[in-house]
Amino acid sequence: MMKTDMTESTQGPARLSSGATLIACADSWIEGEALRQLEQTAELPGMRAAVGLPDLHPGKGYPIGAAFLAARIYPALVGNDIGCGMALWQTDLLIRKLKPEPAMARLQGLEGPWEGDLEAWRAEHSLAPTDFDTALGTIGGGNHFAEIQAVEEILDPDTFAGLALDAERLLLLVHSGSRGLGESILRTVIDQHGHAELDPTSAAAQAYLSRHDQALDWAEANRRLIATRLLDALGTDAERRLDVWHNLVQAVDWKGERLWLHRKGAAPADRGPVVIPGSRGTLSYLVQPSRDCDLSLRSLAHGAGRKWKRGEARARLSARQRPDDLLTTALGGRVICEDKELLYDEAPEAYKGIDRVVADLVEAGLCSVIATLRPVLTYKVRRPAHRQPGARKPKRGRA
Repeated sequence: MMKTDMTESTQGPARLSSGATLIACADSWIEGEALRQLEQTAELPGMRAAVGLPDLHPGKGYPIGAAFLAARIYPALVGNDIGCGMALWQTDLLIRKLKPEPAMARLQGLEGPWEGDLEAWRAEHSLAPTDFDTALGTIGGGNHFAEIQAVEEILDPDTFAGLALDAERLLLLVHSGSRGLGESILRTVIDQHGHAELDPTSAAAQAYLSRHDQALDWAEANRRLIATRLLDALGTDAERRLDVWHNLVQAVDWKGERLWLHRKGAAPADRGPVVIPGSRGTLSYLVQPSRDCDLSLRSLAHGAGRKWKRGEARARLSARQRPDDLLTTALGGRVICEDKELLYDEAPEAYKGIDRVVADLVEAGLCSVIATLRPVLTYKVRRPAHRQPGARKPKRGRA
């Protein structure tokens, strides 16, 4: 039986009363408000399917950690951070040679505008100028981050080797999106049409899709530039191995019908391997999606999913953990975050258990684990931002 309070768990995959599907086992913690939002969204006009993934949690009116299939386009389901996603790089930096303190000292000023040739960068990535381009190459707030990782365990050696990954060298995982550009796109469409669905053939839908696709490209270029800045500061090179979007809408041919797949905090299961990150204090998982993921609308969990609302963590943790205590994790990773509220908001305790989230996906036959990744150095934000004297000047296109 489905439970909807904050202390009871759910069986899954399960069919909810609205017809929505929840992929979660009895040990998974799913908040009742997230289930309510999932069921409510499943009943929107033109909605054909709604799937909650194991990281499901409440959002602003619509759940995060979900995928939706509809005959119409719902910009509000994509949200304001269009193109938010994850990208993974294989660096040249040997694990044994990383010295955390000097590395942390070199990572300065990543919040400010990039000092490189922005016009050339846009041309290289076929980006039209926008009013938000000074934010290109910046991580942003919330749960966005750039993280140096080490391979902890390889469970599928053949697939791991096929990705040209080196277990002796560090990886870089970047999580960010379209920053203010995505926010402006959503605000425009909401101001004009509210939260109503858009007819895909209408001028309004075409205008939204055009700007939406621009934001996808912008977000991908942003992740590349974040990596470029960070890698240059560390004095190493890297090659990108994957880059996926978690927030988007796209046309799909579904059982002979053209429909619109919305992902709201969901990783694609139709673009090859993806990283499902835990919190900064837990392992992340590199997974291989299964060939048939129609059950989950060709989507996977995009992370651990929040357990506590933003603003709650400091009240819950401050009596037993000082800010300095949060700068080193249980796995020995180091954290750069000079915003105390954000430091608490993104504490590992504020998130669900990533092991359970991934286990739910595996048990549902949606993916297999290639390897686990251990956080070594997580970059969130420095305040005030400043450039470290002697740091190398950024070079265009390193990542």
